[in-house]
Amino acid sequence: MTDPYSYQGFLRQISSESVPPHRLSVSQDVMIGRDPNACQIILDSHLYGGVSRCHAVIRPLQPPTSRPDQLIWQICDLESANGTYVNGKPLQGCQALQAGDRIMLSRNGPEFVLEYHPLMPVGLPSPTSPNPVETGLTLSQLLPIMSARPDLAQKAYLAPGIVTVVFVILMFGFINNSTAFRVLLALYLGIVAYYFIYQLCGKRKPWWVMLSCGLATGLLLLSPVLRLFIWFFREVLPGSTNPTADFIPQFFSHFFGAGLMEELFKVLPVLGLYLLGRHLKSPWRERIGVWEPLDGILLAAASALCFTWMETLGQYVPQVAQTVAELAGKRAGDMAGAQLVIPRVLGSVAGHMAYSGYFGYFIGLSVLKPGKRWQILGVGWLTSATIHALWNASAITFGKFAVNFGQFSLAFVGVLSYAFLTAAILKARELSPTRSQNFATRISVPPDRRL
Repeated sequence: MTDPYSYQGFLRQISSESVPPHRLSVSQDVMIGRDPNACQIILDSHLYGGVSRCHAVIRPLQPPTSRPDQLIWQICDLESANGTYVNGKPLQGCQALQAGDRIMLSRNGPEFVLEYHPLMPVGLPSPTSPNPVETGLTLSQLLPIMSARPDLAQKAYLAPGIVTVVFVILMFGFINNSTAFRVLLALYLGIVAYYFIYQLCGKRKPWWVMLSCGLATGLLLLSPVLRLFIWFFREVLPGSTNPTADFIPQFFSHFFGAGLMEELFKVLPVLGLYLLGRHLKSPWRERIGVWEPLDGILLAAASALCFTWMETLGQYVPQVAQTVAELAGKRAGDMAGAQLVIPRVLGSVAGHMAYSGYFGYFIGLSVLKPGKRWQILGVGWLTSATIHALWNASAITFGKFAVNFGQFSLAFVGVLSYAFLTAAILKARELSPTRSQNFATRISVPPDRRL
């Protein structure tokens, strides 16, 4: 018996070419969600945490009298936690669909488009990627910017592009001012590195809170607090270094003088925001304070980024630029300083931001498990300090023997520290009380390998 309708409906997931369009039934409901036992269109719970188990359903309707050969479908929201959107507007109850309608499950969640395709003659295979029915040319097709979605500013590719254009123009303007050029380059690379971590975490945190955390670290670096830390960890404790020492003595001294000292110093603003958040009322306490591991990672990484900026631009770059300038002239010194900015700042993803972000995970974890707070904080502090000391000792000790061997050892430690950070982010996303609102969808752990 042939289908009495001349068109068939397909629901195609946008930005997922590996998933074939799902053919809609002309007689049965099609449920969309994360529950594999109840839904016909099943979404991965690790990729789409904002989608409810049974999020929405698409039902066939009776064909209109004007077109008895063409079926219509409607979509109904099943009281989902984060809502359903049709063409960018929140769905209330049910709504009839037309060809080309876009369906989004939760804000920034998976997006589908409804397509009608002519039925294939009997005996011919159905295409795997059918083309939509051609319709009239619209203004939005000629001028795509006219149909920019309301949430376009939230897309991961828009903000980095705008920031890049602005910084490129500024760097062109200051190309003859070596100091300003280095500052702009460091700022841009730092923002890119931090944005990468922010996207991995997937939790929205007000930008001014993260900026305030970084500025607080900068003020602490200019205050007597730094001198107090240096005195205690490098004079009272055995943190003073000897450049000629072997690896074990180097590691031991850097563990106290760099690892323990700097990792504790960088999380002081994070601890301050945690204490401040406890005295605020909702929703400000959640926005400002530390209430889960993702909060700790984001704030600690922001603090570490400012630490990297000030350490790089205030100490390492001037030293290298002056040394090279004395040997080969000021122009060569300026070039050497700009070159050093790139690996120092961009590499902080596997350096300062990795160490501190990892420690921040434990700060947030201690909030979820207050009964073991000091044990958790102790493990986080010691672990981050150990990785930090391992990097410093490897750079000084192995670099003396052979350049290639020193670079290999640093690469190994850098990969190790980055692996620790990403593992902490994945575990933090798994433990997050706000997991359903998490927008990160690119890195996930398979169900059989979850910790």
